[in-house]
Amino acid sequence: MKFSKLIMGCLATLGLTASAGTALAQDDAEREAIAERLKPVGELCVEGEDCGTASASAGGASSSASSGGDIDGASIYNNVCMACHETGAAGAPIRGDEAAWADRVEKGFATLLDHSMNGFNAMPARGGNPNLSDAEMEAVTAYMVEPVMDVPELGGGDEAAAEAPAEEADEKAQADAASQEDTTDDSAESASAEESAADGEPSHAGIDGEAIFNQICMACHMTGAAGAPVRGEADQWAPRLEQGIETLYDHSINGFNAMPAKGGNPSLSDDEVKAATDYLIAPVR
Repeated sequence: MKFSKLIMGCLATLGLTASAGTALAQDDAEREAIAERLKPVGELCVEGEDCGTASASAGGASSSASSGGDIDGASIYNNVCMACHETGAAGAPIRGDEAAWADRVEKGFATLLDHSMNGFNAMPARGGNPNLSDAEMEAVTAYMVEPVMDVPELGGGDEAAAEAPAEEADEKAQADAASQEDTTDDSAESASAEESAADGEPSHAGIDGEAIFNQICMACHMTGAAGAPVRGEADQWAPRLEQGIETLYDHSINGFNAMPAKGGNPSLSDDEVKAATDYLIAPVR
């Protein structure tokens, strides 16, 4: 009789242990599922951060059409490009928006790859992450445009970028010439600025900073895209204002972190950028 009770007690204990183990396994599975659901879609990588191949490939493999072989173009896009190309910040064409891409795809994949690698308008070279290789840029560019155009076979890297149409080289030459003219103009403006300073009036007084902000700056500074401080948000501007207005002018003119020089518009004069900066910080200054 005692032996029977002993056996029954052991079986009951084993049953409870098995039930507890099953419950713990279910709890672990539920926690893992919740963690997976809460995992961020992507991260923004800004210039200067070491987040090239290692972070870009963390998401695993994707289809060969999107990734250029073993390179995960989708993951690179989620880490580096989506902040602008999912929101339209700074005039960036949104992925999958055929109307926004219509004129661009007519230039061909080689030209789009060249723009991705070397920068174009407000977009910095390699999305602001110089650690990305040519092959990674080819893969992420393919992922970016595949909803709106037929992507050629990948693997060209530098060769594909070198095939950009001749007019692109002409555009760059014209941009360089314009930049040289701007340098000359800036020198003249600098002399004028000194005269204005002597009179006690800022050199950019009278320039419509609001109009420049609305055309160039608001895409990021009204949305917070790419980590840009939003106009009027005192908490976001507090540590920046402590650096002084001259530092803010310098960052606006020469670029800082993910923000391109002169908001990506090199045709702006230094005084125009200063006027736009004054308007940007006016609510919190």
